[in-house]
Amino acid sequence: MRGASTTSSWFQRYLLPGFAFKAVIIGGGYATGRELAEFFLPAGPWGGLAAMVFAMLVWSLVCIATFLFARAYGARDYLSFFRALLGRGWVVFEAAYLIFVVLILAVFGAAAGEIGAALTGLPHLIGTLALLVAIAGFAMFGNASVERLFKYVSFLLYGVYFLFVILAFTRFGDRIAAGFASNAPATANWALGGITYASYNIIGAVVILPVLRHLRSDRDAVVAGAIAGPLAILPAILFFTCMIAFYPAIGEQTLPSDFLLRQMNLPLFHLLFQFMIFAALLESGTGAVHAVNERIAKTWLAARGTALSAGARLLIALILLTICMLLADRIGLVALIAKGYRLLAVLFLLVYVVPLLTVGVARLRRRPTIAQEIP
Repeated sequence: MRGASTTSSWFQRYLLPGFAFKAVIIGGGYATGRELAEFFLPAGPWGGLAAMVFAMLVWSLVCIATFLFARAYGARDYLSFFRALLGRGWVVFEAAYLIFVVLILAVFGAAAGEIGAALTGLPHLIGTLALLVAIAGFAMFGNASVERLFKYVSFLLYGVYFLFVILAFTRFGDRIAAGFASNAPATANWALGGITYASYNIIGAVVILPVLRHLRSDRDAVVAGAIAGPLAILPAILFFTCMIAFYPAIGEQTLPSDFLLRQMNLPLFHLLFQFMIFAALLESGTGAVHAVNERIAKTWLAARGTALSAGARLLIALILLTICMLLADRIGLVALIAKGYRLLAVLFLLVYVVPLLTVGVARLRRRPTIAQEIP
């Protein structure tokens, strides 16, 4: 791949995009279980699983198309990507993306506040501010710092989820089996839940464009995109399966994760799991802020001829996070997820998914070779 490092490892080429994609989407309520309760539980145990598989397939399809289009047009940030896809219409996506960033960072702040209050009894604002400082610190140092965060938090996350499932089946596996065997009626359409969840989260495929610099070929783009869906949904499927032990009552819990951990009555693991959720919020928030920094850095370089400094990245992150997370303290986690995410789903279907899978795919088919490699 012209301009790409020939020393890029198989991890950077095939798994890092999926881990980064998972990192962007997991913090919005998936790690706490709140998103799963909102979009999948109403379809019932089996309907919820069907909706998750549907969302996974949508993610993989759109990730493949996104990664191929980004390679074809040399796009390493969302601004370049949407200028190539939408032309002057890129400003519509920019507006939608700003709504997305404000909303998800507010959700992350609300979730951190809920976790901090559940563990320590301190005011919600303390947990929110702790997350703000941590995200700003990682976002300050650019790509290398962000990629290391994605890598190591992913290992922690998959390990803790695996242990969580083992403990859940040990403690209340009979209830899980009974939940799946029950004939409780679904109150929502599984396909609608799956497409809604997939649509507002799919923006993660564009947020992670900076890590695609490791891809060497179209084959790498296809493999990485296909893997991204399963990597992102697997922890959610495992967690949802455990939630069924207390279906449907668990759907009313602000933090389903904390509810399940209290049923296990394992204080040390409870602390470990909540630490993992905080780390998931950290990597998700860092990914979103890093995408904004990269967009500003490209404009800054073009206008000033110099790279955006670490101090400037830190200042941008602090301003953005302060505005968003103070909203979190005012609105609350459940209301943010229930109302805001459905709006995002419609926006991103209209300005991203539909144009990409129509105009974008048509342009790719007309291009027999890649005109510009990602440097």
